[in-house]
Amino acid sequence: MSDTKKIATRDSYGRALLELADAGCNDLVVLDADLSVSTKTCLFRDAYPNRFFECGIAEQNMVGVAAGLSTFGYVPFASSFAMFAAGRAFEQIRNSIGYPHLNVKIGATHGGLSVGEDGASHQCIEDFALMRAIPGMVVLCPADDVEARAIVKAAYRYKGPVYMRFCRLPVPVFHDELNYHFEIGKGEQLTDGFDLAVISTGLMTGEVLKAALTLKKQGIAVRVINMASIKPLDEELVLRAARDCKKVLTVEEHSIIGGLGEAVCSLLSEKLPTPVRRIGVPDQFGHSGTGWQVLADFGLDADHLLEVMRDMIKNG
Repeated sequence: MSDTKKIATRDSYGRALLELADAGCNDLVVLDADLSVSTKTCLFRDAYPNRFFECGIAEQNMVGVAAGLSTFGYVPFASSFAMFAAGRAFEQIRNSIGYPHLNVKIGATHGGLSVGEDGASHQCIEDFALMRAIPGMVVLCPADDVEARAIVKAAYRYKGPVYMRFCRLPVPVFHDELNYHFEIGKGEQLTDGFDLAVISTGLMTGEVLKAALTLKKQGIAVRVINMASIKPLDEELVLRAARDCKKVLTVEEHSIIGGLGEAVCSLLSEKLPTPVRRIGVPDQFGHSGTGWQVLADFGLDADHLLEVMRDMIKNG
């Protein structure tokens, strides 16, 4: 995948908003908290300045404004870094958007450890857990540019609150746009295999595919599942993978507490008890460093994932 085109999904977010507006979605409005150049909502701002609201460094107020706009028939996309969108504005999202089940979309960029040099204060590894806990909230995390633009458009069509996490680091584009379709509540099987099922989300899916390709060359078949829809979870796909492969590994750029791994474990413990290992951030904060180096420090790279897969296949 080294020769594959790489795009940061935050760029995809900005492009998708512009594509929706250009396609005639006149009820679409975009809000930002003084980060439009970083969140890439500047693309929308420059093309549709009358439908863009700069709320300043006031994420909690931005969420309230978005909630109000939705009651007038607009479809607001409130945008900021994940740490500020999910963390600082949690109460407002819960009470002003989640509780009345308003049609507001949260575009959270710079999620996870891969914010890198910004350090632990900006490395949001709790957002899946926070947003999953809000009743009725959809939680999405794309793996590449094609999927990211597809989930933004799916979120626009969906009636209700949606949280979307995007990354800062450029990641390989492995989806074929002409043949890809995203549906909320559905995952996708990327490779076939019965030796181990690996369920991943976000930029981790690219790393999982690298490791799976290495194992394939050694005659080991890993079933890779990309789970962009963290909530609702594709239960049928997870259960089928557990039934066929007997062992499941989950991989996410998030705390192992409250994220994709726990969602998979909760499902399997109730409906099909299966050995599961969770790869993610342990019960600790991140640290400063380049994005890929921090990921490697926490074992969230293809080399470490390869070791874990081999061990799990051999030892369970």
